[in-house]
Amino acid sequence: MIYANFKSPLGNLTAAAEGNGITGLWFEGQKYFPGNTNSWIYEPEHPVFIRLHQWLEDYFKGNKDATLPDLQPKGTDFQKAVWEILLQIPYGTVTTYGEIAKKIAASRGQDTMSAQAVGGAVGHNPVSILIPCHRVVGTNGGLTGYAGGLDRKKALLQLEQEALARK
Repeated sequence: MIYANFKSPLGNLTAAAEGNGITGLWFEGQKYFPGNTNSWIYEPEHPVFIRLHQWLEDYFKGNKDATLPDLQPKGTDFQKAVWEILLQIPYGTVTTYGEIAKKIAASRGQDTMSAQAVGGAVGHNPVSILIPCHRVVGTNGGLTGYAGGLDRKKALLQLEQEALARK
């Protein structure tokens, strides 16, 4: 596992990668930051991190069309299915845990799916910002849970709304 550190308007970030794919992107002090990082190798000039740095710069400038670097998050099949749905949420919009649960249930031929189970998968998204878990809100539209903190979630949503309003 290789890693690099980045500065963002919302705080310092640590990214991890294997090969050419990003496996993690976390805010400093974020919940669920991996515990065993002692064997990671600091390699900020690796091409995957150069691409990530460009994406982060574009994103924080409000470029909604920035091309994502290759993502290779580690998780269960269920988590990966939820994260795949997160990637389909359009820039500047939100969806609810319940709506994601309906999509997962439909894709599995089930009548229902627990929104709480979806919430657990969303909360454990290891590739924050890139897989936009900040675009998921509670049933009433309220901001709930974000491993990077609700202030950051609010700021990311506001950044996207302002970028859309400019265009």
